[in-house]
Amino acid sequence: MKSKNTISCIIVDDEISSQKVLQHFISEVNRLTLKATCNNASEAFKFLQLNEQVDLIFLDINMPKQSGIEFYKGLTNPPKVIFTTAYPQYAVDGFEVNAIDYLLKPFSFERFLTAINKTINLLYLDEEKKDFIILKENKALHKVLFEDILYLEAFGDYVKVHTKTATIVTHSTFSNLLDSLPEYFLRVHKSFSINLNKMTHLSGNQITIESHIIPVGQTYKQTVLNALNL
Repeated sequence: MKSKNTISCIIVDDEISSQKVLQHFISEVNRLTLKATCNNASEAFKFLQLNEQVDLIFLDINMPKQSGIEFYKGLTNPPKVIFTTAYPQYAVDGFEVNAIDYLLKPFSFERFLTAINKTINLLYLDEEKKDFIILKENKALHKVLFEDILYLEAFGDYVKVHTKTATIVTHSTFSNLLDSLPEYFLRVHKSFSINLNKMTHLSGNQITIESHIIPVGQTYKQTVLNALNL
């Protein structure tokens, strides 16, 4: 059963190397609890029949005897699923069964975190008044409330997340990180996205958030005006 503090999960993958990557990534996120690692769909089915329901399956699509898609479609009251595979042509099939995300091997820890943030938002959206994102900076993980984020800034292969009290520099693509944020985060420039709830002033091609001046790109100006109903 889903507890308020943890997300229970299992890995279903026939490749040992892929299992080890997922096991390591899962161990890096305190909120995830790994219940089992299964080598195929048959092992996973037996586990789910004999044990308490889990919240999430990391499911490889291309497996011998029975594919991950076929296995998942055959489950009654299935857990949430994040599909993993080395074959991008299976992505459409994965989303047809309402997968939370689709991870194309080999994937980074940052991309993994994006999928986990989506999972947390989906499972706990109605239970937690304060939504948040988990960000990795160096070897530390930070829990950051959405409401505390002022704006984001692209920074090469990193993103600077500016909050009320600190700036966290996390390794991620700008677009992946934006996908993990609520709709009130608006991209206003190729390198900047703002929390609309924190905006205090718009003048020409500049937005003010507290003491920060954020540029508005010409191609994003109409999107900003539309968001403000102007």
